[in-house]
Order: sequence, then structure tokens, then C-alpha cells
Amino acid sequence: MEQHGLVMVYTGNGKGKTTAALGLGLRAIGAGQRVLLVQFMKGDPSYSELKGIAFLPGFEVVQTGLHHWVTKEQVSLLDRMEAQRGMNVARNAFVEERHELVILDELNCAIDYGLIPETDVLELLSHRPQFMSVCITGRGAPSLLMDVADMVSEVIEVKHHFHQGIPAQKGIEF
Repeated sequence: MEQHGLVMVYTGNGKGKTTAALGLGLRAIGAGQRVLLVQFMKGDPSYSELKGIAFLPGFEVVQTGLHHWVTKEQVSLLDRMEAQRGMNVARNAFVEERHELVILDELNCAIDYGLIPETDVLELLSHRPQFMSVCITGRGAPSLLMDVADMVSEVIEVKHHFHQGIPAQKGIEF
């Protein structure tokens, strides 16, 4: 069967967008495919998912971001440079054609925060190899990106333990 790549977007204010994308990556690895995860705005190597991915041959991770949370109000030149580095990693992946799935984690946020122009992302996607699937995660997916995507899922928060005073839990949030 000929592999036809898809553009998939996970967005919304609820928890689980990255987790859903990682589930796609796990499924792809199980199908004998190779996966590239490019994390935008995430430079902390201590995330538990990275420790788990290390056990999966064929699942490559590139973090682009600093070791701090980025806010819309405090975007630095280094934050922008790291986001551009992530875009360059994605461009190279499209040229090299070594992966069947490329996950661009938190790219929607990078667009929303002004780190990456939406037009650059649309241009990037127009050069995607036919066989390659791309999954883009993060809150605030722009409408033009959702228009070009083959699949969009919105994760909506109904209830979250954080609002009950329960802090982030190891193995759940990090």
C-alpha cells in the first residue's frame, strides 16, 4: 500500500495535545516507521517523555527552546532564534526524507507568540514529501493552518486538577 502522508493538528485549551502526538509517534514506531519530534519552546531535557522515547529506536528528538517558559509578553531574541532553528530542523527533515512522521510540538504556540510567521509554516508544509505525515501541536492553531490540515482535533478542558489546587504531577505533566 502506498503511504500517503497527512497534516494533522492538535489544538485547544485542554491537556493532552503533545500526549496525543506522542501516541501517534508510538504507533508509527510500532509500524516500523521513523519519527522525528521537534519541540518548540521546550529546552528542558528532563521531561519524562524524552526518557521514555530514548528506549524507542527510530524515534529522534530535537528540542529547540531555552530552559524557561516563554510568555507572549517576554519573547527574547534567543527565543526567536531557537524557534527558527526548529524550523530549519523541520526543513532539513523534509529534504532528507528519513522520517515517515514529523511531530512539530508546540509550533502553534510559537506562531501565536510571534516566534514563527504563520506564512513560514504554510510554506514549509507545501514542501512536505507526499509520503510524510506531519503533526502540529499547541494551543491557538491559526485558521489558515487548520484549513490546509487533513485532520484537526481540538482538545477542550472540561475539568483540570490544577484548578483544584493539585500541582503538576510527575509522569502526567512532566
